[in-house]
Amino acid sequence: MEYVDYYKILGLAKDSSDEDVKKAFRKLARKYHPDLNPNDKGAHKKFQELNEANEVLSDPEKRKKYDKYGKDWQHAEEFEKARQSQGRRQYSTGGNPYAGAGGQGDEDFSDFFSSMFGRSEGRRGGGQAKFRGQDYNAELHLTLQDAYATHQKTMAVNGKNIRITIPAGVEDGQVIKLKGHGGEGINGGPNGDLYITFVIAPHPTLKRLGNDLHTTVDIDLYTAVLGGEIMLETLSGKIKLKVNAETQNGTKIRLKGKGFPVYKSDGEFGDLYVTYSIKIPVNLTEKQKELFRELSES
Repeated sequence: MEYVDYYKILGLAKDSSDEDVKKAFRKLARKYHPDLNPNDKGAHKKFQELNEANEVLSDPEKRKKYDKYGKDWQHAEEFEKARQSQGRRQYSTGGNPYAGAGGQGDEDFSDFFSSMFGRSEGRRGGGQAKFRGQDYNAELHLTLQDAYATHQKTMAVNGKNIRITIPAGVEDGQVIKLKGHGGEGINGGPNGDLYITFVIAPHPTLKRLGNDLHTTVDIDLYTAVLGGEIMLETLSGKIKLKVNAETQNGTKIRLKGKGFPVYKSDGEFGDLYVTYSIKIPVNLTEKQKELFRELSES
C-alpha cells in the first residue's frame, strides 16, 4: 500500500486543528462534489480522496494512528499487540525485541507487519492475515424539500455508483451506515462501511424544530380587521387558510399534521405553526387618512 498524504489532499499542515480539517473538507467537497461535476472523472476521484482524508483526520484516534504509523495506521492495534508479544519472547531469551522488524525498531512498520502477520499466518497454513477495509465518511447535501419525501439518489463512492433510498424525515447532521460500501478489505477481509452525514440547507420561509415546522405570514391590515382568506405555500403544496376577523399581530395558529414527516413512521407528521405579521398600509391618500381619523373618533 502506497503512502497517501491526507494533509496534502486537504491542503493542511500537520498541526492543523480539528476545525481546520472540518472547514477544509467542506470547502473542497463542495467544489468537487459529483453532483456539480457529473462528467468529470477527475473530480469524482478527488472527491473520494477528500472523503478518505477527512474520515481519518477528523477522528482523533485515527489521526493519532495515522501520524504515528503512516500507511499502516489501520493495523496499529495489531502491530502493538504483535510487537508486545514478540518483545516478551525476545526479552526472555535476551534477544532483540524488534528483530522481526528487520532490527530497525519502529523505523519500518511495513516489514514488521509482513514478518509478524504474513509469514506467521503462513506457518499455520492459512496465508496472510485478513484485515477489514477502511470506513469512509461522506456528506450528502439536501434541501428541506428533499428531506420531506422518501426518494432515491445515486452517489459515486470508491469509483462505483451506488443507489440509496433516503427516507422522509431525515434530520440535519443525521448519520446512516451503508454496510460494505467502504474501502476494500486486505487479503480477502471484509469491506469497510460507508457513513453518510446529511446536511440540510435552511429553507427561506420554513424553520424546522423536530417534526414541527414554523413560518411567519404577512397579512394586510384590512384582512386582519375584517377577516378573509390567504394562500399559504407549504412543502406539500398550496393550502387556503382562513383568517378570522380582528386577528391580532403575532397571533399563532397550529395546522395539525401539516408539519414534517416523522422519520420511518409512515403517515405520521408534525404540525405547522403559522404566525401572523400584520402590515400597516403606507403611502395613504388624504382621503384614506381621513377615513382612518373618522374610524378612530367613532
